[in-house]
Amino acid sequence: MAKPSASASANPSSGFEDFLPIMANKLGGEGLIGELCNGFKLLMDSEKEVITFDSLKKNSALLGLQDLSDDDLRCMVKEGDFDGDGALNQMEFCVLMFRLSPELMEASGFFLEEAFAT
Repeated sequence: MAKPSASASANPSSGFEDFLPIMANKLGGEGLIGELCNGFKLLMDSEKEVITFDSLKKNSALLGLQDLSDDDLRCMVKEGDFDGDGALNQMEFCVLMFRLSPELMEASGFFLEEAFAT
């Protein structure tokens, strides 16, 4: 399976520029997961150890997401919340980040193989 290209892809309808493929190429599968986990820690509520709407709103500027509306932030939490508890645990966050990156979704098998090979 081929690695994703090293260029950022943009979603014209949202203005979102997808840098995950670049990170994946530079860091590899294991490094990318580590960086996603670091991003999770920056956004999470430190007492609850999950990302809530409030923690996402409070900390989103740390990752350049300050321009997202409350509605956008609520939608992000809702879209990634697989267990229905109203928050994102670390696994839900990582899955959501992959789902929001179409290029990485196509190449996700490559990164899983690489991560498990080490």
